Amino acid sequence: MTDSPTHIAGDWGTTHLRLHLCRGATVLDKADGAGIGSLTTNAEATLFAALEPWTGQYGPLPIWLAGMVGSRNGWREVPYASCPAGVAELRASLLRFDARGRSIAIAAGVSCTNPLGAPDVMRGEETQILGAIATHPSLGRGRSIVALPGTHTKWALVENGKLKSFQTSLSGELYALLRDRSTLLKASTAEANEDAERRGFEAGLQRSRELRNVPLSHLLFEVRARQLIQSMTHAEASTYLSGLIIGQDVLGALPLFDGTMRASAAVPIIGAPRLAELYGAALAAHGIETLPLDATELTLAGLNALAHPDIAE
Repeated sequence: MTDSPTHIAGDWGTTHLRLHLCRGATVLDKADGAGIGSLTTNAEATLFAALEPWTGQYGPLPIWLAGMVGSRNGWREVPYASCPAGVAELRASLLRFDARGRSIAIAAGVSCTNPLGAPDVMRGEETQILGAIATHPSLGRGRSIVALPGTHTKWALVENGKLKSFQTSLSGELYALLRDRSTLLKASTAEANEDAERRGFEAGLQRSRELRNVPLSHLLFEVRARQLIQSMTHAEASTYLSGLIIGQDVLGALPLFDGTMRASAAVPIIGAPRLAELYGAALAAHGIETLPLDATELTLAGLNALAHPDIAE
């Protein structure tokens, strides 16, 4: 039947398993499961439990997976591919095996020496970058910077269709740790207020730009002090903290890769919509246009590029 699915594509990260029943590039159905960081059973059992509704109807379809499923804590560890990495290199680095009568392919992560001269790694973002190149062919020509904000934000250099190098920022994880486990936001009552949140973020961004040469560690305690002395609300303080961290993250990224980002027509931002909006605002403050892209759609496009390299190339 022409309407029959051809494969299952999945993004299996630390917090979520997102599976897609596909016919070529078309998504027919979706299913969810536990992320690698919150498994209550082993990874294989978790995956096949999530697939059970489809199994009886469609049989043992091949499965393509990307993300932390291939990490040391995942189902099976897949060695990192080295930069520069494009479709051909990442397809050659796939881990292929059979499980319960199904063909499984897990995408490799990527390692590099980053612009600061240190080792760096990503796992999952490389598939999204492949998807961005496949769906936006201009990224396959010349040099471009791709921003991937998240728990561990990536600033990636793409050159002639290949991931050339990247720099990781701990921005997302740092914000979550300071928000939830430090004293910075315990000086006022928590109240949701959209206007206050906007004001706080804009003020944090501005502060980071005004004091661009001051270490972030010298600015963070302001979040607590402003609540105690200036009556800053919890909502405002929370986003002020976000503005400081994202503002300094962007400031640190601007000179990377010989300043390629400033020469870009528009910087693609791959991530959750709200986070992409915040990074877009931070980059706009430096006169840089951005193009928000859906991370899940690009993961599927990247896996499709790996499954059909003749089309991707």
